[in-house]
Amino acid sequence: MPTTQDLRQLTLQIRRDIVRMVHAVQSGHPGGSLGCTEFFVTLFFDVMKHNPESFSMNGKGEDVFILSNGHISPVYYSTLARSSYFEVAELATFRKLNTRLQGHPATHEGLPGVRTASGSLGQGLSVATGIALGKKLDKDPNTVYVLTGDGELEEGQCWEAIMYAAHNKVDNLIVTVDFNGQQIDGSTSEIMGFTELKNKFEAFGWMVLEMNGNELEEVKLTLTQARELSRKGKPLVIIMKTEMGHGVDFMMGSHEWHGIAPNDEQLKRALDQNPETLGDY
Repeated sequence: MPTTQDLRQLTLQIRRDIVRMVHAVQSGHPGGSLGCTEFFVTLFFDVMKHNPESFSMNGKGEDVFILSNGHISPVYYSTLARSSYFEVAELATFRKLNTRLQGHPATHEGLPGVRTASGSLGQGLSVATGIALGKKLDKDPNTVYVLTGDGELEEGQCWEAIMYAAHNKVDNLIVTVDFNGQQIDGSTSEIMGFTELKNKFEAFGWMVLEMNGNELEEVKLTLTQARELSRKGKPLVIIMKTEMGHGVDFMMGSHEWHGIAPNDEQLKRALDQNPETLGDY
């Protein structure tokens, strides 16, 4: 099992990967990717039961992860590569012509680790619910995890899936909401504010946990608790409070870094704040 120090080193390296990938093509979404790094590292390297060496699209006999807010693909791709789903060197092809590492995850290129396209926001909860139901029918004891964003919850399809999962007792489903309060045009409170997210999920029949998504030990504790509480008749959601751009001081907390790339000087500043630990691609 990885130590907390192992996980911290991975977060530093993955943050380096994120800013380098986005800088190289002057395109992509660094803010949300940086904010969710601790979550991805903890889930893939410590909590989730998965086998990169025998990846299959059906996901039978292992846990499954669905990225619904697909624009934060840089952190997803880096995590998959550092988990040995594909060679780390392939990160250098991000968003380039004929790459398997599209700006939003896609399936027709056959990238190991990706089971559904998620370029259109609002669909991942529905996909994950379907996969979780399939596992229950197959008597597969494993869990389906899905990450969505607070801005994404403005999509009506999300709430249809939330209602459906509770009604059908899809209790092998663990949803995490990246609650950073930011989206492309500004703060979520300004664009389409909603309050009391915890109460909303509970009213829809879900179990709810909360955590600071930028504290590794808290993320590990909460994800472990979520697994222990699963399969008790209700789907479970974790409201994960994060800071957009976390780990890079000039990006932190600003919606402006939702979808722009750092210039050369900004890249150097970002890398200086996240020392190399495993080797860059």
